[in-house]
Amino acid sequence: MTNSTRPFKVLGIQQIAIGGTDKNRMKALWVDMLGLTQTGTFQSERENVDEDILAMGQGAYKVEVDLMQPMDIDKKPAVHTTPLNHIGLWIDDLPVAVEWLTAQGVRFAPGGIRKGAAGYDITFLHPKSNEQFPIAGEGVLIELVQAPADVIAALG
Repeated sequence: MTNSTRPFKVLGIQQIAIGGTDKNRMKALWVDMLGLTQTGTFQSERENVDEDILAMGQGAYKVEVDLMQPMDIDKKPAVHTTPLNHIGLWIDDLPVAVEWLTAQGVRFAPGGIRKGAAGYDITFLHPKSNEQFPIAGEGVLIELVQAPADVIAALG
């Protein structure tokens, strides 16, 4: 498989999501010590997440660092049980990427393409393969994120 036959591009890292039981303790490092700026918050009972969205860098080169704690520690998904919860990758054409990757045998997590915490369309590659879809994240949850026009222009 060559890059010329792949109908989409991975442009760069969009986010790193870190899980724990207390996002305020995580902020002591990421905000107070390292100087990242909080740009938002997100809560979802369906995804069992209460997160603070931080940023490093600016414009198309900005990378999110999401600090996530569970809304209910006894429910799933358990966003705190994997400290490096997932990585997000900018994709230039998310619907085309999902269609093509699915046809290649890549397993996606349930939920399809939807709006993510930062307002971009997202979907997740499943961390585990199965018989029907033999390609997956091999233990890592990977978020594919539709890049906005300025990111495509800067990184494409």
